[in-house]
Amino acid sequence: MKNFIFCFTILFTGFLFSSCEKSDINYESDFEKSYNKWLTFKETSGNTYSYTVAGSSWSGPAWQTTITVANGKVTQRSFKFTSTNGLGSIVQEDMEWAEDENSINSHEHYAADALTLDQIYDKARSEWLTKRENAKTYFETLNNGLISSCGYVENNCMDDCFRGIHIASIVSL
Repeated sequence: MKNFIFCFTILFTGFLFSSCEKSDINYESDFEKSYNKWLTFKETSGNTYSYTVAGSSWSGPAWQTTITVANGKVTQRSFKFTSTNGLGSIVQEDMEWAEDENSINSHEHYAADALTLDQIYDKARSEWLTKRENAKTYFETLNNGLISSCGYVENNCMDDCFRGIHIASIVSL
């Protein structure tokens, strides 16, 4: 009987320690729900979709980047400024442009990286939602349960501090 109680105590203690394991990411439950919605969307869309990333600066300029993905591969990235207030001088060809499959990531400034939503969810889990003591984390799913805003802002940062992504829309193609 003593052996049974001893074994039961060890098993119960092990269960308690494993069930109290802390998560390494913020918004874990919301992230998992959104990730499951993503898997469903990915299947129903044939992994073919586009999404638009919105960006802006405290000084006035704003822009958007649209990424097109076909069968799980980025095939197009287009960019345009939606506001040029406070931008200063910029050459006309940098105001709006498009890249095809052969020139993806050939433009560097302002535009969002050409990532698939699989890559965005991976980055959210491994980078943007990682628990930090020195930052406030954000996570929203306003695109029918898919990521709309995900990232963090370090404490005491004053201007353009958000590290992450703001996705304005996601559509199946």
